[in-house]
Amino acid sequence: MSKTRNIVLGVTGSIAAHRAVDLASLLTKQDCRVQVVMTPDALRFITAVAFKTLSHNPVVSDLYEEVEGWRPAHIQLADEADLLLVAPATANTIAKMALGLADNALSCIALALNPAAKVLIAPAMNGKMWQHPATQQNVTILKARGVEFIGPEEGLLACGYEGIGRLWPVEKIAQKALEMLC
Repeated sequence: MSKTRNIVLGVTGSIAAHRAVDLASLLTKQDCRVQVVMTPDALRFITAVAFKTLSHNPVVSDLYEEVEGWRPAHIQLADEADLLLVAPATANTIAKMALGLADNALSCIALALNPAAKVLIAPAMNGKMWQHPATQQNVTILKARGVEFIGPEEGLLACGYEGIGRLWPVEKIAQKALEMLC
């Protein structure tokens, strides 16, 4: 019997948050245990109901939610994760991860993540934000720590601009995540 692959799927406050629902579904269909963690800003774009239904697991969105047992949810998820997948990842979340800031459940999980877990980030943001030197420096910092990135891609952005910043196709994100778990 094969080991269950535990994926913590971090969903941040991007217009692309709705695409993460399909990502959660794809990974669950591949026999992964998907634990969705939504930032407060993500909840402004999409509710947790779809993630809960498609992942077959409760969704964590508040650092101080009551959970069964004595361990805080963010510590338990950080301990059990084989992969932390942040999709979509905003410039804000990328910066928090690079600086080690921990002010919500997702950023706390990233900071407490077990050392054996891998990290994959799929950015989605305005092209100017992606290309800003601060964002690029944060990406460089995270890559130096072994974090992998997929995307963003070029195309029409939600803000009306044409350029880089679109979330990579979810099928390709799922494929990359599964490859990282092998």
